[in-house]
Amino acid sequence: MAAENSRAAADVLKSLARHLNCLNEDNKSARRRALEAVKRETVEQRLSGGALQELFGGLLKALLKCLSDPAETCRDTAIQIITGFIRAVPKPEDSLPYLMPALAQRLGGKEILEPAEELRLALMEMLSLVVEVCGRQLAPYLEDMIKILQRTITDPFPEVKKESCKCVISVAQSIPDHFHLQAESLLKPLLQTISHQHSQVRVSVTQAIGAVIQHSAGKNVDDVLSHLAQRLFDSSPRVRKAVTVVVGDWLLRLPDRYSYFHKLIPLLLSSLSDEIPEIRSLAEDLWKKVGSQWEKENEDDLKDKMDFRLPAPSLYTSGGECPGLGCRELVVRNLSKLLPAVGRDIGDWLVQTRVKTAQLLRVLLLHAEDHCTQHLQSLLTVLYHTCADPETDVRTQCLESAKLLGAFVSAEVYLKLLLPHVEDSTSCSSASPWAPLNVLGAILRGSSREALQPHLIKIGDTLAHSEVCQGSQQALYLDQLLVCVDAVVCVCQVDCAVISLQLLKVLVSVQSLASQLEQRNKAEESVRCLCEAQGLSGACELYRQHMADLLQWLSDSHHTWTSYSIQKTQLEIIAMQSGPVVGEFLPALLPLLKSCLEPSRDPEMRLHIFTMLSKLLLDASNTLDSQGRFAEYMEMVLQDLLLPNLVWRSGRSAAAVRTAALSCLLAVLHGAAFPAERVLSVEETLSTQLISALEEDSKLARLLACRSLHSLLKLTTQQLNADSLNKIYPELLKRVDDSSEDVRVEALKSLSTWLSSLGKNYDTQSCRPHLEFLFQQLLLYMDDPDTKIQDSVLEVLKVASEVDRGLLQQQTEAVREKQRSPEYCDKLLQHIHSL
Repeated sequence: MAAENSRAAADVLKSLARHLNCLNEDNKSARRRALEAVKRETVEQRLSGGALQELFGGLLKALLKCLSDPAETCRDTAIQIITGFIRAVPKPEDSLPYLMPALAQRLGGKEILEPAEELRLALMEMLSLVVEVCGRQLAPYLEDMIKILQRTITDPFPEVKKESCKCVISVAQSIPDHFHLQAESLLKPLLQTISHQHSQVRVSVTQAIGAVIQHSAGKNVDDVLSHLAQRLFDSSPRVRKAVTVVVGDWLLRLPDRYSYFHKLIPLLLSSLSDEIPEIRSLAEDLWKKVGSQWEKENEDDLKDKMDFRLPAPSLYTSGGECPGLGCRELVVRNLSKLLPAVGRDIGDWLVQTRVKTAQLLRVLLLHAEDHCTQHLQSLLTVLYHTCADPETDVRTQCLESAKLLGAFVSAEVYLKLLLPHVEDSTSCSSASPWAPLNVLGAILRGSSREALQPHLIKIGDTLAHSEVCQGSQQALYLDQLLVCVDAVVCVCQVDCAVISLQLLKVLVSVQSLASQLEQRNKAEESVRCLCEAQGLSGACELYRQHMADLLQWLSDSHHTWTSYSIQKTQLEIIAMQSGPVVGEFLPALLPLLKSCLEPSRDPEMRLHIFTMLSKLLLDASNTLDSQGRFAEYMEMVLQDLLLPNLVWRSGRSAAAVRTAALSCLLAVLHGAAFPAERVLSVEETLSTQLISALEEDSKLARLLACRSLHSLLKLTTQQLNADSLNKIYPELLKRVDDSSEDVRVEALKSLSTWLSSLGKNYDTQSCRPHLEFLFQQLLLYMDDPDTKIQDSVLEVLKVASEVDRGLLQQQTEAVREKQRSPEYCDKLLQHIHSL
């Protein structure tokens, strides 16, 4: 058989002799035709393997020489012939002594001699084929291989790069015993190429790095980790998947993997949060395998934990799979090395890095479970910083991590560390005072009802502390206060009744400080949730429980209130939201109001209190007088709250206070909540102050004074004595000349009521001069250019006709004779005659 193969090979070589001579011709076409003839007569013929082996040996040197041919087509044909021989011959390794040096010369020099990128790719495909078919026989030529790969990995042509990486993997797997000696020299070109713009190149380089490290001495893991970590942010899912596979493989098979667990674990766990489900699933499978393998390798150390497995934390009862024992132990044993790095990277300037790190922190805590207690201080510091991050995804992951702390760490432990920072937020971040509250709210959400129950009073007292619930007006700060309250109510439900007062103080404070309507609405919703948790029918029931304590809470500091004090707004919130309940606590409320409305107190603060009081008085039946007992305190309201503030004092603020006091007085008199006999007891002082208020510079104050006199006269119908009545009408007459039409009309209405108030105690004969003067002045206004005033005066005089018809008729006729306002005089006389 061998002789037959030799004869066949000799015959072919003899037939090719002329063609082989033509390979030295200067003519390019002749060389090309010769190579094509060689190809037809050899690799394209159905010759036996032995014959091809003989032919390959005889033609190899000539063909290798053609690799340097100036003509690209000739070089291409030569490559095809050599590749065909390598694929077909039974012993391709016999060609290595000549083939490898030739390839090294062509591809592995300082300058790559092959200019055509397609041919460089063909040469690399040939080299990959050589590695595949020769296997371990390549060991003596490893140096040549490394030289070639060092150059081709950085080749400008992407396809050559990919083929080179494929070849690296094949060489590493074929001759591992020798490859590790020079593997490190391939890392530099690979790392230079890992950020190539083509995603498939990045995939190939990542896979090649995995093989090189796997089959090297293992000293260069640190050199490549940062590059692989960067690829976890790659926009291409294929690249991220390749990194996941490589890292998972190292964790399973790297000889010195135990030394690098703390560096490799974060890379694999980061893929558990990848946006692509396939990558997440792949990472989960690899991580489970890593944990299971480590568990088997360390079975003796874990024997007790394996034999006496604790039940899964309640966190997993609602869904989710608890990580295996090996996975958890791997994280726990490396946590002290991982957390410092997490703390650094979570503050990185790149958003992607911060998001990935925040996701990794959540995964680490999920595995660490209660073992994170020993790192709690540093974890809280990280969370304070992270929850103030401008990126939403970072903040979301931070809060998820905080929830895990609530689930795994004892409430006594985390409250001991966390609450001091809540009380003094500047101790951790002056720029983000809400950060401790944000973390506290999330931790409380993650805690169980049973864990929080013994510590509720401590939590409630901290939140209700003035430095906390009134610590800042920032919207973010107030939002986090509401988050904390909602978390306590949601988790503890009916148990939160023991701190219901403290939580209500917080909610009142938030409403007092909030500048946005949406935030106040949220606080009111939280009040309703607090009521529902305790089984109360509504906010009124809640306020009824705590009104005495709330008023005492405010009374403790009322002597120091100013226009800037939040307490005045807290009082308004309590009084307005408690509705009818406020009427049950007048003995405690009114002394507080009296103190706040003393004339010596801050004018702006008094103005705020008066505004609140006027709102309550306008709906007195549903607020202050809900129990029908407000009338009992009328003298106190008038003498101690209102009248002292009607006394004239200089300044705009004082004028504004007087206007507010007049508004309250009008609400009192208009509401008719007080019986007339109680009003009469203070009528003299009240009339004096109202008459004085008619001269106020403020149009609104004069208008309110007129209306208050109108209400006073109506309330004390026919019960005022003549002297009191005769003091009032001249001042009202002056207001008929007021610059404001509204004040003039209101003054005329008041005069109409004044005339109606003249009862039996008013002697028209003895008071005739007063009536003459009044009628005379009113008749003069019949000539007013404003028809509205004329009509109002006519109506007043019609009422006057019932007081002293004769006197009015006499004066009207006198005016009519002078031809002044004849039309209105005729109407009035007609009315008088009809009586």
